[in-house]
Amino acid sequence: MTALADPPVAPRAPEKQPPDRRGRGSRAGRTNHGGKLAYAILIVAVLISAFPFYWTIVAASRSNADLAQVPPSLLPGPNLIRNFEAVMEEADIGKALLNSLIVSGSITVGTVLCCTLAGFAFAKLRFRGRGALLAVTIGTMMIPPQLGVIPLFMLIAELGWVNQLQAVILPGLVSAFGVFFMRQYLVQSLPDELIEAARVDGASTARIFWSIVVPIARPGMAVLGLLTFMAAWNDFFWPIIALTSSEPTVQVALRQLGGGYVHDQSVIMAGTLLGTLPVLLVFGLLGRQIVGGIMQGAVKG
Repeated sequence: MTALADPPVAPRAPEKQPPDRRGRGSRAGRTNHGGKLAYAILIVAVLISAFPFYWTIVAASRSNADLAQVPPSLLPGPNLIRNFEAVMEEADIGKALLNSLIVSGSITVGTVLCCTLAGFAFAKLRFRGRGALLAVTIGTMMIPPQLGVIPLFMLIAELGWVNQLQAVILPGLVSAFGVFFMRQYLVQSLPDELIEAARVDGASTARIFWSIVVPIARPGMAVLGLLTFMAAWNDFFWPIIALTSSEPTVQVALRQLGGGYVHDQSVIMAGTLLGTLPVLLVFGLLGRQIVGGIMQGAVKG
């Protein structure tokens, strides 16, 4: 008799590995967790960053005598509306807010458009002297802006623009940082194959810019626009030279607050709070879209 053959043995299923809960992120799709120490550090950093704004609210709602106490109160007081009324009486803050909105909005639109055009040219177009022009553009960032104040003021005085908003708007319509920023962004995010395909289809350079470059560069344009708006809104040095109290921006108008032998710090802080709220509003409306656009561009790139 022949021995019966052993039945085939079924292969064993691989054992499931227990999930790695240490948050190392070694496998795709795994969520990283920083741990309690990381969250504690983040909470402390947020509190430290938010305290100056909270103190502005506290100081704007108190009187000057309350702020002089040692230690000062850390809770908001009842004088916020009264201090806002004092700001309206001492400075034309409404006109200043409107002027700052016009100046900051115009500078933001001009800077984003001009810097995107220049960044696209330096990143993807081939022309004679491109490297030298880019080096000169970057080199202007090393020159202190204070050195150009006197010739710039002489120019706007010759044009008759003193105490007019265009004297503040036109010098800020383009920036070397914006050109360099958009150039670097487009070098990383804009494939050469898209431009070559558009050339084959007969698209002009202007059509390529509006139909291909602008959609791809939108996240970078949003970041540059936010940074430019904040810088133009908070600018004090050039507006105080080119403008007067009859046509002020917010920063120029704040200089008129709290006058007298003893400066009323509560009124100054109330005006500062009014000048800060529009910037916070813009960031609150656009911050999520800007961060989301940057992440989306990073994933696609």
